[in-house]
Amino acid sequence: MTAQDIKKLLEPIVDSDFNEPLSRLNAINNIEVNGNSVKVYLEIVQPVHWIARKLDHYCTTTITANYPSAEVEILVRELLPPEHKVLPLVKNMIAVASGKGGVGKSTFAANLAASLVQQGATVGLLDADIYGPSQPTMYGLSGQSMQAEKQPDGSVKGFPNEQYGVKVASIGFVMERDQAAILRGPMLAGYFSTLVDRIEWGELDFLIFDLPPGTGDIQLTLTQRIPLSGAVIVTTPQEIALTDVRRSIQMFRKVNVDILGVVENMSYFIPPDMPDKKYFIFGEGGGKLVSDEFDVPFLGQIPIDVRIREGADQGFPFVLDPEHGSHAAAIQQIAANVVTQLRRKNRNQQRTEIDIQL
Repeated sequence: MTAQDIKKLLEPIVDSDFNEPLSRLNAINNIEVNGNSVKVYLEIVQPVHWIARKLDHYCTTTITANYPSAEVEILVRELLPPEHKVLPLVKNMIAVASGKGGVGKSTFAANLAASLVQQGATVGLLDADIYGPSQPTMYGLSGQSMQAEKQPDGSVKGFPNEQYGVKVASIGFVMERDQAAILRGPMLAGYFSTLVDRIEWGELDFLIFDLPPGTGDIQLTLTQRIPLSGAVIVTTPQEIALTDVRRSIQMFRKVNVDILGVVENMSYFIPPDMPDKKYFIFGEGGGKLVSDEFDVPFLGQIPIDVRIREGADQGFPFVLDPEHGSHAAAIQQIAANVVTQLRRKNRNQQRTEIDIQL
């Protein structure tokens, strides 16, 4: 058993996000063989939390199938995109947006953040919906404030609250309960900039921005100031929602923000007493239709389930309850699809960076 023998075994293994073998991705950085001990060093495009487990399994089982006595250790190193000046400790920044209100954007953002944490990622959630901050309620943090510390230069840094492993910051922590945010456009942008500049997030794999609906000042300020990794657009199936989704996609494209995909919420209803029935209350196929129209990924469908609403009202994201079965799995699969799109984008960025250096 030599390092070259092991390399030949591992080279055909496929990274499913790219549908390419490890050999073509140059992912096998080094192999050390010492008696029965085998250490494999992989370099893969981040975020790694989903694919690393799969590659660990495939590599280990492939080696032990050929060398049953081998003691295998797989070590993974992330290949990072170019560092950015704004929030340099955050690897991926995702905007969750919608063309109109009432489509479940904030509920999805809350469950997306929780789904990412379930895979071992470090996650922050910034509630940028100044008019209607809802993440304090959805994470059971209503009535709390954020800790703040004065810095040596006289500035003030705020620290997000943490719940269920997610770091949460919101204007709702500094506004009084039920206080209306009656603000003009420049003031809105100022509040948002304050949230971004003065929050100490630490190192994060993901920072999720829960944006207000529409295509107004907050969205434009975000895209101008933050190097977004991409945007996820949430819609419902009916045409009146799709019209606004088209505007959102066009806005992000005009400011050169990649669309990671479209999520269709409230797609269908399955009666608990008739699990073989599926009712498309708001129409059928609208999310896929608009995805095809703009040639962006369709990330998946989320069914109507009263427990999703109950979880939001009770401050406990739906996906965290192991009893929610297939409906929670639908959201978790969408989170995995978001990560796949991020890895593809990050790989392209790395290629561009390498080409520039050469």
